Amino acid sequence: MLNRYYEAARRHFRPFGYISVIFALQQSPSFESFSMGNALRKLDKTLVLVGLMGCGKSSVGRRLAARLGVGFVDSDDEIAAAAGMSIPEVFERFGEPGFRDGEAKVISRLLRGPPRVLATGGGAFISPLVRAEVERVAISVWLRADLDTLWSRVAGKPGRPLLEAQNPRAVLKELMDARYPIYATADFVVDSHAENSHEVVVDDILKGLAALAGQKGKDKGAEA
Repeated sequence: MLNRYYEAARRHFRPFGYISVIFALQQSPSFESFSMGNALRKLDKTLVLVGLMGCGKSSVGRRLAARLGVGFVDSDDEIAAAAGMSIPEVFERFGEPGFRDGEAKVISRLLRGPPRVLATGGGAFISPLVRAEVERVAISVWLRADLDTLWSRVAGKPGRPLLEAQNPRAVLKELMDARYPIYATADFVVDSHAENSHEVVVDDILKGLAALAGQKGKDKGAEA
């Protein structure tokens, strides 16, 4: 029965993009038991995960990509591969400005590739150039987490050049204060809590995508 509902929804919402089908399916009482993977047949835009270190972009991103049946890529991994050195080594050799320049170029290249899930570094979305390109060709999702959650995930772990300070927790708080207003310009926000599993966050992202597609469908209908 639900498969027939899906096919009807797909035909009706096709002009507004495939995720609109999920929005339509939410009207069905059987929606909760329906597999998202059955409905998400085609991803037509890259999903860009943004947020501070420790919010779960890579862990969530891999699971999200698997659910959507698309590829996953981490911009930090791509930067390290392109530079032939680790992220801390890039910072040490070129400084943060040099790293940010390379980061912007790598993300621009990745956005020109096929639709997929892209996890970005914590400072990537702060760049106006990166932010504008993401807005133009992709869908951005902010994984928002509180300070305690972030700190529990990054404290004492290597590979975080910005936290190599006398009081790294204070640095993390300063980054939150500076960056959160900018992350808030993403297409939508999903909260990442220490007590939530990554699968819960993935489910919330899929619901957010459905709601976003539904709103865009309404806007197009109003314009018509």
